[in-house]
Amino acid sequence: MPIDGKLVDRLYRQASAERWRVPVHRFAEALEASAGHERAGAQSGELERYLTALHLEDLALACACAAGDESAWEHFILEQRPFLYRAADALDPGGGARDLADSLYAELFGLRDRAGERQSLFRYFHGRSSLTTWLRAVLAQRHVDRLRTNRRLEALPDEDSSDALPAPSSPIEPERYRYLELIRQTLKRAVAHLPPRDRLRLACYYAQELTLAETGRLLGEHEATSSRQLARTRRAIRDDVERQLVEYGLTDVEVAQCFASVSQDAGPLDLKQILDVGSGRKESAPDRSS
Repeated sequence: MPIDGKLVDRLYRQASAERWRVPVHRFAEALEASAGHERAGAQSGELERYLTALHLEDLALACACAAGDESAWEHFILEQRPFLYRAADALDPGGGARDLADSLYAELFGLRDRAGERQSLFRYFHGRSSLTTWLRAVLAQRHVDRLRTNRRLEALPDEDSSDALPAPSSPIEPERYRYLELIRQTLKRAVAHLPPRDRLRLACYYAQELTLAETGRLLGEHEATSSRQLARTRRAIRDDVERQLVEYGLTDVEVAQCFASVSQDAGPLDLKQILDVGSGRKESAPDRSS
């Protein structure tokens, strides 16, 4: 069932979507995509609260940019380029990440056409975070992907080469360990803030390695409900962690670096310990966090 037309119209006006000449039906499609599985089994009031809490003006701008609106695109470049460059310089002070920031524009504009329609990276923006935060996260992931690719392509040194056992050097990211510790502390508090049932669901799936079906049976809920609630809980945890990091005094760029540090290498971060799960578990577990 589509979202109620009156609600769409109200959110359309709230987003000032007419400024970018976004068709109402296109904005409604963006809302539908954002709601996604949130709509399954949700009451109308819950869905309305979810949609109202979105970054609606950013969502409207993304819709217009994805459609190739020139004025929207110029506004986006003017507003977001400084933030992207600052984020790139924070990832690589030597300027090596600026080309990644520039390359994002091609993906965002959508140079590839399929069936006559531009395929823009904006279609993955759903308004759950601000456009600036989302762009930083995309840039950080591109940076991590590049580092991983470069490591795979590096040739191994000869055994008798002085490069085989290089002398220890200072880490590339001197703030990395501080970021990891901040994430560990804020994640532990975010999990502690969760209702007991949500903590139990997380422990069943991520620590005890139960399947969704097994988790659902244990909690007396459908497998699809377990999946939906896990997704909701993950978002709640991320929002809580991000809020705490900001309260610590971190800038938006530093918050993005915190998450990038964990995604690159979680190091000593132990989710089972954070969830306070005792021993008696399987020795190894697949990584289901991605």
